[in-house]
Amino acid sequence: MFMRTRLLFAVIFFLLLISLSLPASAQERLRLSTTSSTENTGLLKALLPPFEKSHKVKVDVIAVGTGQSLKLGERGDVDLVFVHARDLEDKFVAEGYGVNRRDVMYNDFIIVGPEFDPAKIKGCKQAAAAFKRIAESKSLFISRGDKSGTHVKEIALWKAAGIKPSGTWYIESGKGMGEVLNMAHEKQAYTLTDRGTYQSYREKTNLSVLLEGDSILFNPYGIIAVNPAKHPHVQYGLAMALIEWVTSKEGQEIIRNFKDPRGNPLFIPNAK
Repeated sequence: MFMRTRLLFAVIFFLLLISLSLPASAQERLRLSTTSSTENTGLLKALLPPFEKSHKVKVDVIAVGTGQSLKLGERGDVDLVFVHARDLEDKFVAEGYGVNRRDVMYNDFIIVGPEFDPAKIKGCKQAAAAFKRIAESKSLFISRGDKSGTHVKEIALWKAAGIKPSGTWYIESGKGMGEVLNMAHEKQAYTLTDRGTYQSYREKTNLSVLLEGDSILFNPYGIIAVNPAKHPHVQYGLAMALIEWVTSKEGQEIIRNFKDPRGNPLFIPNAK
């Protein structure tokens, strides 16, 4: 009897050791595709850890352009998307790929470039007029060229200006916003950027804000769960838990208090 009891305790102890040594991959995981601006600014490093801790889950972030983020959602490769191109978001939901879209926050787009401003756009009130001056002067312009939310806005501005950009002055980079700002800095070129990423990179570049304030440059962000009716394997329950977190009072307060090194807010929370 004594030997059997010792053997039983030995088995229990062995099983306990195995459970404690389980790899981190056994942890529940949630897949989030998002635009590069939420990653480049560092916002997600502030916003996600409290959620991960409270829900005992690891959020795997895929930071690409909005267009690519939505494509990942369409294929069911992620559980939710956090992006900024309202027309594309509405299409994503209307076609049945996403459900329960919520407003999260906003900032704005700005046109930045070298301080000497070769196209003389400083003083323009309308972004389309500034784009027209850049094209007419053939001043160097770096485009995201990646179907991101910023690229979608840029295309709309060229259309409003009545211009189809082409030539050696127009460079389609296929890069994220941070890399584009670095390119514009190196080449002394113009680019369109969201304000949050620009403020995060301001100390690393000599680019100046040359146009801001046009209402067409408003830049809202939304978060959307991938539709489980379309892709039954997605983590819909956890996706909705994350959506509830970022739109909660606590999540919105983190966004409100997230600032650049100079103390300027990068995003304005606007969850209803």
